Amino acid sequence: MITITLLHPLQSVPVQNWTFGPQSVIRIGRSTDNEVILYSAVVSRHHVELRFNGSEWEIINLGANGTYIDGKRILQMAVNDGMVIRLASSGPKIQIRLGNGDQVLKQGSAEVKRSTHANGEINKDTYIDQ
Repeated sequence: MITITLLHPLQSVPVQNWTFGPQSVIRIGRSTDNEVILYSAVVSRHHVELRFNGSEWEIINLGANGTYIDGKRILQMAVNDGMVIRLASSGPKIQIRLGNGDQVLKQGSAEVKRSTHANGEINKDTYIDQ
């Protein structure tokens, strides 16, 4: 189980999350064929890929504007539980949690809920105004 959480740009509190079961690739970017869609001018169509190689998750930068961890641009690295990445140097921040998908993500008084359409499908689109 892996949970991807979009963090608020100023307060670093959860805004929206996506939880995935066992699958080998999760893509994040602006294009509608990604598993997580973030509409932001600095996010590439296919910005980041999370791959499970059988024993651990890896993060791979695909974006022209880069992917950053602690202010350092990365190309590829192992995912650690709770790590926060930034898409582009000034783009959206995302936290990655590994493990039990039943955990409730709370920080301060904010509680993350999945967005759903009227027909019950999970909404994977998020518009970010930056």
